[in-house]
Amino acid sequence: MIIIGTGAGGGTLAHRLAPSGKKILLLERGGYLPREPENWDSREVFGRERYVTTERWYDRHGVAFRPHAQYFVGGSTKVYGGALLRFRERDFQEVEHYGGVSPAWPICYADLEPYYTEAERLYLVHGQAGEDPTEPPRSRPFPYPAVSHEPRIQQLHDDLLSAGHQPFHLPVGVDLDESDPEAGRCVRCNRFDGFPCPTDGKADAHVVCVRPALKHENVRLLTHTKVERLETNASGRTVNRVVTEKGVFSADVVVVSCGAANSAALLLRSASDKHPRGLANSSDVVGRHYMAHLNSGVVAISKAPNDTKFQKTLGLNDYYWGAEDSDLPLGHIQMLGKSDRNILRAGAPWFAPGRALDYVAKHAIDFWLTTEDLPDPHNRVTVGRQGNIHLAKTHHNTDAHKRLLAKLKDLLGPLGCHQTSIPRWSVFSQQIPIAGIAHQCGTVRFGTDPGQSALDVNCKAHDVDNLYVVDTSFFPSSSAVNPALTAMANALRVGDHLLERLGAPSAGSGATNGKLERSDTTVQPHTTDVQESTP
Repeated sequence: MIIIGTGAGGGTLAHRLAPSGKKILLLERGGYLPREPENWDSREVFGRERYVTTERWYDRHGVAFRPHAQYFVGGSTKVYGGALLRFRERDFQEVEHYGGVSPAWPICYADLEPYYTEAERLYLVHGQAGEDPTEPPRSRPFPYPAVSHEPRIQQLHDDLLSAGHQPFHLPVGVDLDESDPEAGRCVRCNRFDGFPCPTDGKADAHVVCVRPALKHENVRLLTHTKVERLETNASGRTVNRVVTEKGVFSADVVVVSCGAANSAALLLRSASDKHPRGLANSSDVVGRHYMAHLNSGVVAISKAPNDTKFQKTLGLNDYYWGAEDSDLPLGHIQMLGKSDRNILRAGAPWFAPGRALDYVAKHAIDFWLTTEDLPDPHNRVTVGRQGNIHLAKTHHNTDAHKRLLAKLKDLLGPLGCHQTSIPRWSVFSQQIPIAGIAHQCGTVRFGTDPGQSALDVNCKAHDVDNLYVVDTSFFPSSSAVNPALTAMANALRVGDHLLERLGAPSAGSGATNGKLERSDTTVQPHTTDVQESTP
């Protein structure tokens, strides 16, 4: 098997399949993210975008932009915020929104629930069941206790409760044991959300999945190996050549897991006489229905200083399915990592430097708002003549997002986050632009109708017998929570299907606990990339 990409989809799949004994070759276009002092330098990470690709994509007007993509072993999970939430039960059904209708999935929540449970254990998810009013049913409690709130966020939590709301502890993937500080790798710093973690305290796909998978002799990894195209045999039904910058490889099964934009682009670049629209694209849906959520960062200025370090501990879903003045869904609210002056300057360059900015940074409480993005065939990834990515995107559910933003702003005044010595900066927000692709999904959707989808319910291409896509590309809809845990759970689900297809024992519920798996590992040097070899 060849797995292209080592992030939430590909990395998790590799972990699932590694014990099977089947030969597995991981192809990663990037290398290992370096462990260096700059990992925790906000000026480097946010101001200079040290770990963001320098490649350029193009918007619908042909204007170049730099996508916020990270090409490393572990993919974007190396810098994600570790918020690992399940989709709600209704998210798998058809849902009406202000901007249109969110389509139903070909599977239901019950099909994915056992894999959500396994993914939470694998990715060290800390949470507390029963607090979130929209939480779907679960077969087991969270594997680890919720990360506690620090004093200012605990006060926010208590104030929300007193005002009649239902805040909950945000499920977070982190190697933290508050009862025994020496037991986990997390040092509970203010450099978690958006930063690489040099202590390996963040439960990312590299640390939790790829590194343990590479302990198996049947698993190999080639870094700095970008796949240029996939080629099929004469019938067009089987991928028999994976063409890379370092040579050509072949395998019985090929899995694409490059992220929604890059996976679609790879299939489109692989057009041939048998697949003139692009590989696996007889339906003409590959690249279409691109979604990335309507996301906004919101900074509220607290009257009291906010000395919180690990701020990503609180969520609010009171408006997920609507509000007293809204019969339609609005979305999800969670905390962001604690900002500082460099992060604020990078996110809002119009901020004046100096003591005013220092005041804002010291008093800031940071929120992340997510509203469901809706699939639209005109929101799409295409490939230019030079092979570069073109991304056309228009949001269609903006009214819901504006309503959610207004709800949060109305909350903050009574909670001590409104009147300050600089009232015009009391609450400010900024919607994430097209370059913010962290929640990208939907470009190679799965379904039961080959005319309306590219993949079947096992994420195998309808048109190609040995081609699978296992990342967020398969999503028919985006929900309004972070997509990572659903990608991880689905990778485990598809992994069981592939084990059956290949005649290997199923991993079932015996997946290795992430903490135990990692307890005896050492940090892998960044000079030990596996040399090119045949799978």
